[in-house]
Amino acid sequence: MNIESMREKALLLMDPESGYTQEDFNDEFGGVNTSDINHDKYKIKVYYINKSTNDNPKYSHEMDSGFDLRANLIEPITLKPLERKLVPTGLFFQLPNSYELQVRSRSGMALKNGVFVLNSPGTVDNKYTNEVCVILCNISNDNFTINHGDRIAQGVLSPISSTNIINLISVNSIEENNGRSNNGFGSTGVSWIE
Repeated sequence: MNIESMREKALLLMDPESGYTQEDFNDEFGGVNTSDINHDKYKIKVYYINKSTNDNPKYSHEMDSGFDLRANLIEPITLKPLERKLVPTGLFFQLPNSYELQVRSRSGMALKNGVFVLNSPGTVDNKYTNEVCVILCNISNDNFTINHGDRIAQGVLSPISSTNIINLISVNSIEENNGRSNNGFGSTGVSWIE
C-alpha cells in the first residue's frame, strides 16, 4: 500500500470541494471496519481526583461541549446582589499538554438568576493541579443561595497555542491595519474611544 498516495487522498477527502468521498477512499484502499476500532484508545485522557461527595464529572449527552462543575460546600453560600465569591468544586485535574480547562457559565443560571462565572471563561492552565474553584457573581437584584452539589458552571477542555509553538517578540513597529478602522471598537460605526 502506498502511504503517500493514501495521505494525498485523505487530504482530498477533507476538502469539501474535491468531490472525493469516503466511499471513493474505501474503494481505493479497502476501507476500514470501524467496529474493530477501540475508540477509547484515541480519546484525549484527562485525569482527575474528586475530593467532594458529589458525583464524578461527566458529560450529560454525547457530543456535549462541557461537563458540570458542582459546588463542594460544608454550608450554603448566599450571593447578595453585585457580590462575587469563590466557590470550591473539590475537583483536581491533570490536563494533557497543549490543553486548558475553560470554566464557563451555565446559561440557564445566568439567564434565570443573573448568576454567572465572572471571568468567563475562567482558565485552568495545564500545569495547575490545585482545586478548581469558580468565581461566581450575582448581577440580579435578589440574593442567590448556592447549596452543596448545585451545578454552578461547566468545564470545557480546549486546545491552546502554548509556549512550545508561540514566541512573543518585541518590535518597534507593526504592519498597519490593512483596510481596517484604527478605532478598534469603532468598526461598527459606534465610537467607543473618546
